[in-house]
This record gives sequence, structure tokens and C-alpha cells, in this order.
Amino acid sequence: MFTGLIEEVGKVVEVRASDGGTQLQIAAPRTAKKARRGDSIAVNGCCLTLTSRRGDRLTFDLLEETIARTNLQKLRRNDPVNLERALPADGRLGGHFVQGHIDCVSRIVALDKKGADFRLEVELPAEFAQYVTHKGSIALDGISLTVADVFPKSFLIWIIPYTKRYTNLDRAQVGALVNVEFDILAKYVERVLAIRG
Repeated sequence: MFTGLIEEVGKVVEVRASDGGTQLQIAAPRTAKKARRGDSIAVNGCCLTLTSRRGDRLTFDLLEETIARTNLQKLRRNDPVNLERALPADGRLGGHFVQGHIDCVSRIVALDKKGADFRLEVELPAEFAQYVTHKGSIALDGISLTVADVFPKSFLIWIIPYTKRYTNLDRAQVGALVNVEFDILAKYVERVLAIRG
């Protein structure tokens, strides 16, 4: 379980594909100091298991399913990635419940500066539209955010300067793909109602 509060923006060192699978290596000095092999770490919101740590380098094995369902397949050397270690049982929940299970990838439609803040608009696939609501929680690339408005084919988020500066949104561009995890509470409600008919 994660909170959606990014601890560090790491930098991709290498994405290595072989017959044995795909490995992702990230340079992350602050996270590496506190991480141990076997730890769960959210990388752009995707829960991954740390398979090795050497100095400030973190290495993860990527499942084919992970590659197919997330924007990790698009990562290249020096790309910034959002990192968050799993929430300890006695930790503070400052964002919202984020599982690290990506529902889909969506394209950034607009990213504009409005005064001191930033207006971020992201595509909303029709099959997930029921999970997005005004003032509801959503995680984009692992960042806990609040939905400001919902349109027929997209949704709007307002980003404060701090969030933009200290996440990979600082280098985000229109057309880029972001990992989306919808609020788990909405999914549970939908499931309960479906069972009750």
C-alpha cells in the first residue's frame, strides 16, 4: 500500500531486455539508502519488487504484464521516475490509498500554466469513466491528486508548483502517457452493487 506522496524522483539508468526477462535500473540516492532487497517500491505508481541494490542503483524485474499495462515500456535512459516506498503500518497517510496496481495508461491532453498553478488535462477512457468524480482521488504516475472536473472524454487536475517541481510532472509534455490508478473505494462500491444486483 502506498499514499501517492512521492519521496524522490529517480533517474532511469538502463532498461535491459533479454531472453530472461526485462530489468529496470534506476539511480535514486535517497531511496537506495533506506531500501532493502525484496522491498515494494512504487515506480511511476507501479508496485515493483526491488531485486537488487548497489550503491544508489535500484534494480527491478519487470513482468510482461507490467510492461504491457504501464508506461514503464516507454522509459529511456535519464527519464525521471516517481518513487515511493511502501507505507509502514505505523506511517502517516497523507495522500490516499494507492495500491500500485495500474488500471490503464492515458495521454496528457493539456498542461498549461495558469497564474502560479498548472492545469493538467488527461484522457479518460470510456470503460473507466465511472471511477472518476469531481473532488475524488486519483493517482497519476503514482502521485495522489484530486480531480477538479470531469468532461466526456477527459478529466482535469490542478497542480500546485511544489507538486510539479518535485515529481516527474516537471518534465511532462502534452502527448505523454501517464499511469492511472483509480480510487480503490470506487471499485469496491461498484463490485458490491453488482453483487447485490
